[in-house]
Amino acid sequence: MFKNFFLGLTAIIIGLFLIIFLIIPIIQVLYVSFLDPSGNLTVSNFYDFFKSQLFRESLYNSFYVAIMSVLLSSIFAIPLAYFTTRFNFKGSVIIQVLGFIPLIMPPFVGAIAMKLLFGNNGSINLILNDWFGFKIPFMEGLNGVIFVESVHYFPFILVNLISSLNNIDRSMEESAQNLGSRGLRLFRRIILPLSMPGYIAGASLVFLKVFDDLGTPLLLNVNNMLAPQAYLRISTIGINDPMGYVICVILLAVSILSVWIAKISLGGKDYSMLQKGGAGGILKRDFLPYQKKLAYFVIFLILFLVLSPHIALTLLSFGTIWSFSPLPDDYTFGHYKTIFQNSFYIKNTLIYCLIAAFLDIVLAFLISYIVLRTKFKGRQLLDYIAMSSVAVPGLVLGVGYLKTFYSVQLPWSDKSLAFWWVMIVIVLTIRRLPYALRACSAALMQISKSLEESAESLGAKKITIFRKILIPLMTGGLLTGFITSFSTATVELSATIMLVSQQSDAPLAYAIYSYMQTPAGRGPGASFGVIGVIIVALATFATQFIIEKKFKQKKPQTNINL
Repeated sequence: MFKNFFLGLTAIIIGLFLIIFLIIPIIQVLYVSFLDPSGNLTVSNFYDFFKSQLFRESLYNSFYVAIMSVLLSSIFAIPLAYFTTRFNFKGSVIIQVLGFIPLIMPPFVGAIAMKLLFGNNGSINLILNDWFGFKIPFMEGLNGVIFVESVHYFPFILVNLISSLNNIDRSMEESAQNLGSRGLRLFRRIILPLSMPGYIAGASLVFLKVFDDLGTPLLLNVNNMLAPQAYLRISTIGINDPMGYVICVILLAVSILSVWIAKISLGGKDYSMLQKGGAGGILKRDFLPYQKKLAYFVIFLILFLVLSPHIALTLLSFGTIWSFSPLPDDYTFGHYKTIFQNSFYIKNTLIYCLIAAFLDIVLAFLISYIVLRTKFKGRQLLDYIAMSSVAVPGLVLGVGYLKTFYSVQLPWSDKSLAFWWVMIVIVLTIRRLPYALRACSAALMQISKSLEESAESLGAKKITIFRKILIPLMTGGLLTGFITSFSTATVELSATIMLVSQQSDAPLAYAIYSYMQTPAGRGPGASFGVIGVIIVALATFATQFIIEKKFKQKKPQTNINL
């Protein structure tokens, strides 16, 4: 009885936490968007939005950039996924690993560096102009946003597409080949349709990320998009400006709609197969000599493009002056000296993200246990609410926090609750909870209930079962959820930029954005970006090392006594 009471109370507390810090801020955004200057409910704000040419243009641009980013990301991802899973050539594993690297750096971090590399007077265009007499407008206006977003987010399509391609029953391809299907026809009629679940999952993620992104358009000085317009309206006119909230509501509606469309687009279609892709021992095909050269050229070109942000960011972090020249004029360590003199940004980030990741793991463990191991009424609703934040744009949540908690004053100071550093931790916790929750749920589903039942029959208390059975067996899932929450939170800008009122409380992402605003600050800004990438890379490597060391299979040893 006490066990059920404790779990029920835990479920209520978690539910209240999600209601206060997720549901209420979103409701506030929705409510204010329907208020007129007198405080009465109205729909005229939405009418005014569509009546404004700037807002209509911003809406169109946001859709255009998101759709074109999906298309360009597909151009990057499909050849890498197809070549490395279907053909036999050296370096396929290394190519896949390099293709995943852009995920560790958000697009706004490398936006300015990519402009110096691909801009109108950047390195590539200077070389093209000198050698061939023409330039390519990689980074002009919306093109720049599309290019930067695609380079950073295409791994979402790549990782899902590789998984789908590996799960396709190879006998279907073999049968099609026996019937005369080859090349593009085989890919178009058999392979691509069967891999659609993975492709649509990745493409919908790219669309969501790009449509809601704030930092990249701002840093590239492209303000005629929805997210920058919402930020500029609220940060300049004020938190009571209804038009900023209207834009946030539209961002939220499009995000939810895109998730729903991605789900129903696969409905009613059968993608099932009789066996898994690797069954039957079917070997990868060999390239013809000219195909192999062409494939390597395409792969190396794609890898150069997708790794260019890291190359450019590193050069910028060490460069003194980089203007109208293929490379910086000189190199210095002075930018790194500057950032270590302002190391509080890094310290704040580590503190905020470690606390947020720890809270995510605790919440995810408890929610997954309540959902999978109890029969409480409404337990599925708890899971749905926790997962819903994945479809909520970070800017919408940040604006909701600002509106909800701005008027609440801290009892020990005259500062608003919205600008207390703890709110940054909470918004990061809410934003990254779905990642930790899915990792913990997957780990718990692999553990048999009989282990817990056996421990209970021997008199073990629930806390003992958690500590000695579930947590040790779920270590892999817990670590995966922790590192995913931590690494993605380290460079979160959209949700946190609205909650920073003084530099001493600012995280690393805010420092990168602030320094990148001026030419003189680009070197230190790039150095902060490199530090952020290193933090994420080290955390990812450490987690993989711990998991492999802990769960490495050892050969069984048998002692026979005669």
